[in-house]
Amino acid sequence: MRAVVQRVARAEVTVGSRVVGSIGPGLLVLLGAHRDDATRDVRWMADKLINLRIFEDQDGLMNLSLAQTGGALLLVSQFTLLGDCRKGRRPSWSSAAAADQARALYENLVELVRDSDIQVETGEFQAMMDVSLVNQGPVTLLLDSHKQF
Repeated sequence: MRAVVQRVARAEVTVGSRVVGSIGPGLLVLLGAHRDDATRDVRWMADKLINLRIFEDQDGLMNLSLAQTGGALLLVSQFTLLGDCRKGRRPSWSSAAAADQARALYENLVELVRDSDIQVETGEFQAMMDVSLVNQGPVTLLLDSHKQF
């Protein structure tokens, strides 16, 4: 799994004119599923998102996690994160998971994070979405479950 993680003051996803997900302070996560992803990747990603210490403590240091701050998570599926742009001018999507597999991985991740008592909002899988955010910091990180070691 590959994710772009942004610490936000607020974020929102709309489909057409309908708001499908909205959060206040927390994390906006754009998530792409790889064709080789499995349950271990979902567990690793859930643990990282819940426990990554990127929120400021009383001294202004990034020492607190989403779980510790009571922040929310807005999770948006985005297969384009698996685009390979090394050759030519058109990205290759060959490493992206098929839609059914990606949906199952995505929904499993949502469930795992919710099981940790964190508010989770989502985009709409396979929809054309507009994502708006106020990045706080700014803090933006890349996570990849295939690059754990």
